[in-house]
Amino acid sequence: MFGNYLVGLREGLEASLVVVILVAYLVKSDRRHLLPRIWLGVAAAVGVSLAFGALLTYGPNGLTFEAQEAIGGGLSIVAVGFVTWMIFWMARSARTLSGDLKSHVDRAAEASRASLVVVAMLAVGREGLETALFLWAATQAASSASSSSTAPLVGAALGITTAVVLAFAFYKGALKLNLSKFFTWTGGFLILVAAGVLAYGVHDLQEARILPGLHNLAFDVSDTIEPTSWLGTLLKGTLNFSPATTWLELIVWVSYVAVVMTIFVKRVRASHNPKAATRASTTPQKVTA
Repeated sequence: MFGNYLVGLREGLEASLVVVILVAYLVKSDRRHLLPRIWLGVAAAVGVSLAFGALLTYGPNGLTFEAQEAIGGGLSIVAVGFVTWMIFWMARSARTLSGDLKSHVDRAAEASRASLVVVAMLAVGREGLETALFLWAATQAASSASSSSTAPLVGAALGITTAVVLAFAFYKGALKLNLSKFFTWTGGFLILVAAGVLAYGVHDLQEARILPGLHNLAFDVSDTIEPTSWLGTLLKGTLNFSPATTWLELIVWVSYVAVVMTIFVKRVRASHNPKAATRASTTPQKVTA
């Protein structure tokens, strides 16, 4: 529940900030009459994301065990790819996000009536689809040690709800937060979560007999850390840790964390050096409008 709460918070805040920027810019530029188009686009994006999540949840039912595992493993790997790209995209684009969205709004407002709806739908829908896919993969992984998926789903819903409340507070000016530090720390944690989802996806593909080594265990600490114990549940829910891990899962987990975390840390450090700071001073510094 806690791991999916943080994922929902991080992903939900990104999507919510996009809405805040769009709405605030139209209000400040005295174009309130265009707000219904924004909300229509947001509603369409939410509807598509929910439908996508339902398709992921109920679509594989009725398939053979191997087919379900193959689809689950493949989608988990795709989800990790999307969330990895998102982490680096937000780290790179956070400073210019507001300006980019404003320019899109200006062009859409001068075009057809549907253009602004499409802008809002695409801006929010991209985040929504990525969130639905990654939360589905994370929930599947966290629920594999439990017969119920209620807790992960509740955690994700609470995280998204918190994100919406925070975004509303930003809009009203009641809350100020260093978004650079927020996305840095949550990005680092999300890398660890994604590594667990990736390892889980590999395990699914092993169970589907697509990848070898299902019975070649690197370690098995099930006697020490029982999967149903509080520690096993905590580690599984946050980092997708498996007490019985195959060599291929371990290699994939370590390789992903070593490569992605190294690149992420280097980019974070580079963004704080004097030259980067000088270049950044010529671009908008606030994410909110």
